[in-house]
Amino acid sequence: MEADKKKLALNIVSSKVNHKGFGAGAIDLSNVSGVIIDGDEAYLDEGTLHAKSKIEKGIKFSTNKEDVPNGRKAWIVWVAVDRTEEGAYYAGMSACEMLIDTEARRGWKILADHVNKMDGAMKRKFILEGLSDSERAALKKQLISHNEEWWNRSDDVLKDALS
Repeated sequence: MEADKKKLALNIVSSKVNHKGFGAGAIDLSNVSGVIIDGDEAYLDEGTLHAKSKIEKGIKFSTNKEDVPNGRKAWIVWVAVDRTEEGAYYAGMSACEMLIDTEARRGWKILADHVNKMDGAMKRKFILEGLSDSERAALKKQLISHNEEWWNRSDDVLKDALS
């Protein structure tokens, strides 16, 4: 039964032919995925794009930090993957902070910040301010374990940011 489960994977840029017809200018999210950092653990969660990650399910979010006095810090890291002739690589990445109080089913996040940071990752920027050393180490471990070849082809800016 376990073998039948679909393995989570980072999306790769689609091979669709670009055209200037209907939908031109629409945002293509096929090359963006989310990694959750919760404590010292980082994991890929396909629900992040729709705010339905494991950590977000059942949580009522507020834009006021004071509404979540017992919240633990967690992050969604938007990861953009691109492809060259050599192969795919981690092209952009940005981290968005959240507070989560699972017991109270309350959380804090700023949706506009998440959207802007996702846009930054899609524009091939690395915005990882705020991550602690242990969170950076967990993210690096997740990226390498997901696909070491992608990590090896990634820009030194990312490698330096997570070292």
